[in-house]
Amino acid sequence: MKNRVSRKVMRFKESVIREMSRKAARLQAINLAQGFPDFPAPADIKQAACGAIEADINQYAVTWGAKNFRDAIAAKTKWHLGLEIDPETEVVVTCGATEGMIAAMMAIVDPGEEVIVFEPFYENYWPDTILSDAAIRYVTMHPPEWNFNPDELRAAFNEKTKAIIINTPHNPTGKVFSHEELRLIADLCIEYDVIALTDEIYEHILYPDPVRDIRHISIATLDGMRDRTITINSLSKTYAVTGWRVGYAFGAPDLIHGMRQVHDFLTVGAAAPLQEAGAYALARPPEYYDHLQKDYQRRRDFLLGVLEEVGFKCHKPDGAYYILTDITDFGFVDEIAFTDHLISDIGVAVVPGSSFYRNPQMGAHHVRFCFCKKDETLHAAAERLQKLR
Repeated sequence: MKNRVSRKVMRFKESVIREMSRKAARLQAINLAQGFPDFPAPADIKQAACGAIEADINQYAVTWGAKNFRDAIAAKTKWHLGLEIDPETEVVVTCGATEGMIAAMMAIVDPGEEVIVFEPFYENYWPDTILSDAAIRYVTMHPPEWNFNPDELRAAFNEKTKAIIINTPHNPTGKVFSHEELRLIADLCIEYDVIALTDEIYEHILYPDPVRDIRHISIATLDGMRDRTITINSLSKTYAVTGWRVGYAFGAPDLIHGMRQVHDFLTVGAAAPLQEAGAYALARPPEYYDHLQKDYQRRRDFLLGVLEEVGFKCHKPDGAYYILTDITDFGFVDEIAFTDHLISDIGVAVVPGSSFYRNPQMGAHHVRFCFCKKDETLHAAAERLQKLR
C-alpha cells in the first residue's frame, strides 16, 4: 500500500510551541509558551486597519506587496539600517516571516544542497529545510553566553553549502549576534559563495547593558553582504499583531524575484487592508521603539527575578522576549516531565527545550518562558510559580 502522506511530512511533527498553547487553553494554564502578546495592539495601528477595510481596500493587493507598503518598508530600512533598497525590485511582502523563510529557502535551494543552522533554533527552521529538500548542517551555540566555536562554523561550510540561517536577536536564547560573529559568518559566506537568510523579527527588542555593546546589526549592512543576504522581517512582534500574518523580505533583485515566484503560488498575497495598516505602522517615530524596548526590559527583569527566586537557573536574554532556563535543580528526569508538571500541577505553560535541538537530549534540561504578556498575566504566573519553591 502506498504512503498516504509524503516522506517529507513524516520526518517532522506539528509545532510543539503551538501545541503548548492548545494545552494551556484546555487546562486553563497561563500561557508563557507561545510568543504572542496578550495585551492590545496599539490603538492607532488597529484604527488604520479598520480604516483600510472601511475604505474598501479588501481585494487582492499586488502579489508581491502593495506599493505603499513596499515604499514604507524601503523608507524604514533606510532610516533604521542605513540601507537603500528598491521597493520595486528588492522587496516581497509575505504572509508573516514564517512564509518569508520557507519561500526564501524554496527559491534558492536545490535538492541536496546544504543549509547551516545554529542550534538551539526556532523550531520552524528544521521543517523548512525538509520541505525545501535541503540537507542540514548544525552549529551548536553553548551556554551561558550562547557562543559558537569558530572552527566548528568553518568546518560546516563546503562546496555544497547554499545558505546559512541567522536569527538575531535570537529565539529561544535571547542572544544578539556581535559584529565580530557576523563578520566571521560574512567572510565565510563570501569565500564559499553562500547566501545568508537572516530572520530579524526581534530587531527592536534589545536590552542595553552597561558593560557590553548590545545592538542589532543586520548582516546585509556588512561589506560584501548587500547582494548575498535575504533579510526577513514582520509586523508581528514589533507592533503586537502576530495574528495579522504580514511579513516581508528584501534582498538582491534576482533573489527576491525567485521568492516572488514561490510566494505567488504559496499564498498569492498577504491581506490587503493589513498591508495598508502596515504602511502606517512602519512610519511610527523612533520614540515608539524606545518605549517598546523599555516596556519589554521591565517585563524581562520582573520575570527573571521571579524565576531565579523559585529555583531556575536563567540565561539572561540580551534581546527578544524569551528566557531559556536550566531546570536541573528541580530533579525531574527530563524537561518533558517537568513541562507536564508545570502545566498540569502549577498551571503555567512553557516550551520544552528539546523542540529547539536536533537531538532531544541536548535540550533535556531547558524550558523556555516568554514574557510578552500583560503585567497581570506575569504577576498571576509568578504567584503560581511560587509553588515550586
